[in-house]
Amino acid sequence: MTRIPDNDREIIETALYLPMLLKILERDKVLIEQGSFKIKSPYVDIVENAIKAVRKDLKIAGNYLRKEKMELEEIKRDADFTMYSFIYKGVEEHHTYFNPRLRNRTEELLRIYLQIDSTG
Repeated sequence: MTRIPDNDREIIETALYLPMLLKILERDKVLIEQGSFKIKSPYVDIVENAIKAVRKDLKIAGNYLRKEKMELEEIKRDADFTMYSFIYKGVEEHHTYFNPRLRNRTEELLRIYLQIDSTG
């Protein structure tokens, strides 16, 4: 059972997911720039706008964590799970995430930041 209020846990998780998303976007931008697209700039612009938005939100989350004396650290990772340490106002909690869930949530965020409707 966590002692971290839902709102604060959501901000900690934002600080967990957004760096993953940023890494994906930056790698994809390079792939687009190196790809054989006839016209690359619209795709690059979309990804760059998403990168700017992610960086802005990550900065907001980081500032909030510092202000509220919260920390996030990856402790260990294996093929199936990743464990994180959440430090909330001096109290440490360990949270384990199923790696496919991390990937799926990162994909959801990617769709949000790229403004893609997944309902088809």
